[in-house]
Amino acid sequence: LSISAVQWLCNADKKSHSPPKRLYRFFSTLYTALARGSRAVLQLYPENSEQLELITAQAMRAGFTGGMVVDYPNSAKAKKFFLCLFVGTSGTLPKGLGTECANEEPHQAKFTNERTRFRNVKGKSVKKSRDWILEKKERRRRQGKEVRADTKYTGRKRRPRF
Repeated sequence: LSISAVQWLCNADKKSHSPPKRLYRFFSTLYTALARGSRAVLQLYPENSEQLELITAQAMRAGFTGGMVVDYPNSAKAKKFFLCLFVGTSGTLPKGLGTECANEEPHQAKFTNERTRFRNVKGKSVKKSRDWILEKKERRRRQGKEVRADTKYTGRKRRPRF
């Protein structure tokens, strides 16, 4: 389902078009398609608060329970709206990203004397590290290329006088 699909249901190009009727039809069809206890999460970018209220009201009218979750509510660019819909028993709404609660302790960095090597966000090894070299060698072996054997010296730093 496209992100903008729900927004297009809110458009009224002619007098005969009724956005509430369109939305109700969409949500009631979605409700019948889902099994009891299942969930649906729709990402949307409402133009204003009235459009947001219209969408949630029609979803609740169709039989869904749930509500809105906003990620990064204080950001202009990263703000994302998620309509979390539950069929049957109402589940707990997840907390949005970027919302800090006052009763939680702030997460602080722990400082230690040991040096650690981190993996970057994509899960790849840090370049030129031992893990990176071993992964690269394994990749080349799978391609059928000739690669030197792994030893205890693989990936070691050379002395500066080399």
